[in-house]
Amino acid sequence: MNTIELKLLRNAEYLQYVKDFEGIINLNNPATLQIDTKLAAFSAKITELESLYKKAMASEITQELIALDERRDNAVNGMYYFLMAQTYHYEESRCTRAQLLLDNMALYGSGIARLNYQAETAVLSNLIRDWENKPELGTVITDFDLSGWLAELKEANDLFNGKYLSRTQEYGDANPETIKLKREEANAAYYALRDRIDALHLLVEVPPSPYATVINQLNALTAQYNVLLVNRQNTPPAPEKGTDPAV
Repeated sequence: MNTIELKLLRNAEYLQYVKDFEGIINLNNPATLQIDTKLAAFSAKITELESLYKKAMASEITQELIALDERRDNAVNGMYYFLMAQTYHYEESRCTRAQLLLDNMALYGSGIARLNYQAETAVLSNLIRDWENKPELGTVITDFDLSGWLAELKEANDLFNGKYLSRTQEYGDANPETIKLKREEANAAYYALRDRIDALHLLVEVPPSPYATVINQLNALTAQYNVLLVNRQNTPPAPEKGTDPAV
């Protein structure tokens, strides 16, 4: 059966994938295929994960986080594209100064806004610290009149971090389980089910195998999600959102 890097799927994508995986198997008479016990364990974990995910998305703080994350993404994207435009300027000095800031951004990797929530917060904090404390970078900020952009980026990132900590506290008070832990449990059930199908398929001595149809259907599903992951990986390095434990 085709493989997929489950850890690369964002939570919404992951949940949809495992539900589709479950749905395809249900359409192929799992009892006859002798996989109904493994499927039941898998389905139970999906239900638990979906419940936790819905709770997270229902949080008022989560909606505020989404808005604040978009706000800081817009700020860092705006500065990035402004600086990129300056590297095409006919004045060589403007190109050189813009490149100083772009080189500093590159130290933290490409696509800052594609990082998960915690990683982006840390990277932006370090980036802002560089631009505020390193004279050669601060001069470029002033020369290009980017102080307003920098202030907006800093405020949005600080507000985001505060809200993120509040939501973490809210989760801890409400339920000790985390989506990450529940995903790991769902992964274990997924692999157990997948491996049983593969094993029973390999044990068939006289073709055609009764597992061939469901395997082909599941492979088609997995292929679609693998395409999604490849397309994401090939996205140009300009910032875009990454994965967070709650979205």
